[in-house]
Amino acid sequence: MIRIENLCKKYGRFEAVKNLNLDVRDGTVFGFVGENGAGKTTTLSILATLLRPTSGRAFVGGEEVTRNPSAVRRQVGYMPDSFGVYDDLTVREYLAFYGTAYHVAESLIESRTRDLLHRVNLEDKVDAYVNTLSRGMQQRLGLARSLIHDPPVLILDEPASGLDPRSRIEMKDLIKGLRDQGKTVLISSHILPELAEMCDEIGVIQNGSLVACAAVEIVTARANGQRMLGFELLEGGRLLGERLRPNPLVTEVVVQGEQRVEVLFSGSERQQVELIRELSLAGYAIKGVSEVAGSLEELFLRLTESDTKSAQIAQPENALPASRVV
Repeated sequence: MIRIENLCKKYGRFEAVKNLNLDVRDGTVFGFVGENGAGKTTTLSILATLLRPTSGRAFVGGEEVTRNPSAVRRQVGYMPDSFGVYDDLTVREYLAFYGTAYHVAESLIESRTRDLLHRVNLEDKVDAYVNTLSRGMQQRLGLARSLIHDPPVLILDEPASGLDPRSRIEMKDLIKGLRDQGKTVLISSHILPELAEMCDEIGVIQNGSLVACAAVEIVTARANGQRMLGFELLEGGRLLGERLRPNPLVTEVVVQGEQRVEVLFSGSERQQVELIRELSLAGYAIKGVSEVAGSLEELFLRLTESDTKSAQIAQPENALPASRVV
């Protein structure tokens, strides 16, 4: 449904997006995660036809965004990270205004307004002025606005930004519901655990490049019930890596040289002690073992480090095989 090929966007000498490749399958929720300034908003703005790329191509529903922007806009519901509201419009008038802008038949606007306000739980605010709504209510209204023309694709830039915990939960439920209805959703955030709760696939963007991509169950499986152990050695790191790879309690092995090996370990603390004792008796020169602290984002990037050094990953379904990463 969404395809990006070697996409670049430059502002003078600064490259906001660098040779980005991405495929988002029809009917899925794809999470685009990266720190502020990583290139998320620039990429989404290009897909929404608000920016022209410097080079490369982007397609939505088979339409190229620069060649046929009108056709793309009909297929896309875009919700920016911040959007203006109109002080003198009620919620009903606000949605009617955007329905008219999207050329929705006048006979359909009222029924769609009613249905959408029910979906986003704003039925009782239909005659309230938009500027009197809370931040969470305005975000939900923004989502309703992006759906007024019933697009098959939604592009949501930081939709949960600034929301309180209850509003975040409501927003996540809404996005899951849209997926269940067959919508394709591309959603950005700088919080990976937040995206993991609602997405089918996740991509990490850094400095304008897609550095990692995987199905969300692969990411969460490597974070839940497992921990990263760091082995410090006098020497023999590669040999230790070869010894650990067949171990059923070791999911991944990252050899960082002859004096450092990190493994993703799923055993108990007692099994960890037994493993260290076994390795010491086998003659490995282990100086110490420590648990590598870090967030889900850090774990995900650590596991995909070798992939990012070799090539940019373009296909989410193949980027992080469940059996091995390194």
